[in-house]
Formats: sequence, C-alpha cells, structure tokens
Amino acid sequence: MATPIKEWSKLEVRAVVHFLFSKGTKPSEIHKQIAETYGEGAMSRSRVYQWCTWFEEGRTSLGDEPKSGRPKTSTNKENTTRVDELIRCDRRMKIREIALKLEIPKSTVHEIVHDTLGYQKVSARWVPKMLTEDHKLQRVEISQHLLQRCQQDNGDEDYDAYWCRAWWRLSSKQ
Repeated sequence: MATPIKEWSKLEVRAVVHFLFSKGTKPSEIHKQIAETYGEGAMSRSRVYQWCTWFEEGRTSLGDEPKSGRPKTSTNKENTTRVDELIRCDRRMKIREIALKLEIPKSTVHEIVHDTLGYQKVSARWVPKMLTEDHKLQRVEISQHLLQRCQQDNGDEDYDAYWCRAWWRLSSKQ
C-alpha cells in the first residue's frame, strides 16, 4: 500500500470523487480509494455518497454553496480600529455607549473589546490584558518577600501573619 498524501484540499478530493464517479465507480469503492490515497480523514463514507448523489443530480461545482444567514460584517478592521480609538480617548466608556456611538451591536463591540483587542475592565477602566516584564518582576519580588515573611513568622497572631500563613498554605498545596 502506498503512503497517503499528507497535504490535500477539499476541492482536490471532491474532484477525485467527481472523476471516479464519472467513470462509473461505485461510491463505496471511491471511498476506499480516497482513504488509501489521502488517508482516512480525507472524506467520510457518507460524504462520498452525498457528493455522488449531487453529481448524479447534475451538480458540476466542486466549491461550497453559499451559506444562508446574515453575513458577518460588523467585526472588521475598520470597526476594530474605531472601537480602539474610542477606548483610548475615554477608558471609562461602557460597551453600550460604544455600541450606540458606532451603531453596531453590543455583542459585536463586546467581542471586539475582549477577544480582538484583549481589553478587560479594571476599576471601571479598560486596560490591556498584558503584563510587562516590570510587572512580572514585581510580582515575583512581592511573592518572594511574602514567602520570607511567612518563613520568619514566630507565631504572632497579628493580621499580616495570619494572611501570610493562609497564603503559604494555599501556595504549598499547588
């Protein structure tokens, strides 16, 4: 048995199905040959039967048919830029306010702000979700300082020592 082809496209496999079907090959044999040539994941048996049915009904196109429903037009480069500019001008602006100002859906603004731009709300202000090297270094230094305080704790039951031990117990379980 030959080594399966590693890189292939849907259109290529569909063209093979069309070619073999045109020659009169049965769908089960077409699937067998595709699995041998392209690997098991190229096209399922039911999909081969479906494409053979479509070719028998007169379909000639190998591409996907246009999908129904509303096209996704709100999350584009222009809207992303506009949302980012508004946030940079006023970091306290709410998603609802941005949506009203730009006349795009709130769900789209939410997706742009959180997923595309990577902002999160901190103290009623939009802040990028990135830590700089300085921030990371400060976190390490503070953690090391707390660890030292916990290790040096002599049993005093003051407020700081209590929280220090609690933090120590939590961090040692991980």
